[in-house]
Amino acid sequence: MKLWNILVSFGSIGLAAVLGLVMANTNPSQSAYEDYAVKQLTSYLKKDVCNQTSKLIEKLINTNCDKFIDSANPQMRQLLSLTTEKEDLILFSIYRTELKVNNWLPAYRFETVGAFNNFYTYTAEQQ
Repeated sequence: MKLWNILVSFGSIGLAAVLGLVMANTNPSQSAYEDYAVKQLTSYLKKDVCNQTSKLIEKLINTNCDKFIDSANPQMRQLLSLTTEKEDLILFSIYRTELKVNNWLPAYRFETVGAFNNFYTYTAEQQ
């Protein structure tokens, strides 16, 4: 019985070490977060904002909302980069984004954890 407890203990330690190494090696980068955040923001804008704008506004500014958003991706990436703080905890990272464009538009706060080459946004709220 004592030998079994020792084997289980070493097995648990080994498993935790392997899991730690895998997590450290799959902790996503700031650049990967920016790709993820731009994709999420683009999807939100197209789904929620573009569908709420009237076709009259699109005709007045002579552009398609979806195409306009696609063309703004580099600027969105730059804005997200400037407003995001990364807390690197070796096994995973926490990204905090305070997105505020100007006083006329609402500000948003996002908190996302990055682990295993994926992102999980656990806080998304309008300020």
